[in-house]
Amino acid sequence: MSDRKGLNRQLFWLYEGHGTAPFIFRWATLIFDMVTIVYFLWAPFEARGRSHFIVDYVIGAVILLDLVARLYIARHKHLFFMKWINWADMIVVVTMFAPLLVSNFAFLRVLRAVRAVRAFTFVKRIRVLTPFFQRHERIIDKITNLVVFVFITAALVYALQVGRPGSDVHTYIDALYFTVTSLTTTGYGDVILEGQLGRFVAILVMVLGLSMFLQLLRAIIEPSDKVECECEDCGLLLHDRDAVHCKHCGRVMHIDTRGQV
Repeated sequence: MSDRKGLNRQLFWLYEGHGTAPFIFRWATLIFDMVTIVYFLWAPFEARGRSHFIVDYVIGAVILLDLVARLYIARHKHLFFMKWINWADMIVVVTMFAPLLVSNFAFLRVLRAVRAVRAFTFVKRIRVLTPFFQRHERIIDKITNLVVFVFITAALVYALQVGRPGSDVHTYIDALYFTVTSLTTTGYGDVILEGQLGRFVAILVMVLGLSMFLQLLRAIIEPSDKVECECEDCGLLLHDRDAVHCKHCGRVMHIDTRGQV
């Protein structure tokens, strides 16, 4: 951080440094991420009042400021745009102001659901704060994959089926219910998707969902001796828990193990 100066140094300290202020700031951003995810997935998209649009604009402004700040402190700008989580944030920012341009709120729900990918960042950041997450990070990572998949798929099902003649999907809860029952191959049959596209989506839910279940089972059975800590120079993500240097480029790594190896 010695080569950083002024505002760049202060922002980098908040996002990546150590101390009371960075600790509080990171927890605040994590809480904000979780609140916005819940808001996007559950907030009503029909008969929206003025207060809903005000909340949208405020959330959009905060996400935009966070995005600009992270881009500003990024050492390699091109790597910033290669991270899909950052693209997800950019999509969400656009949708926060999209009601001014479009009227398909169901479509906006799908786009805003990509905010759920911030759950990956949540897991990554909280991992260094609690030893429990360090010990079980692979399992928690697979669980996060599954949860994000469920909610984004439910948003897609809602957008494709709500308002369709003969559709059993009338609310987001209906879409979530269908997604979970299909993913677990329970299939009660009380909620089904209409049309060929609906059947295709149901097939994808079952196939992809089962593959994620298998990945979770593998993570439980086969514990890993690796830890996720992205190298700032080359982007290598997995390293030995006691690694001092990146195996790919040789950069000094600072892996927080809380005394565990």
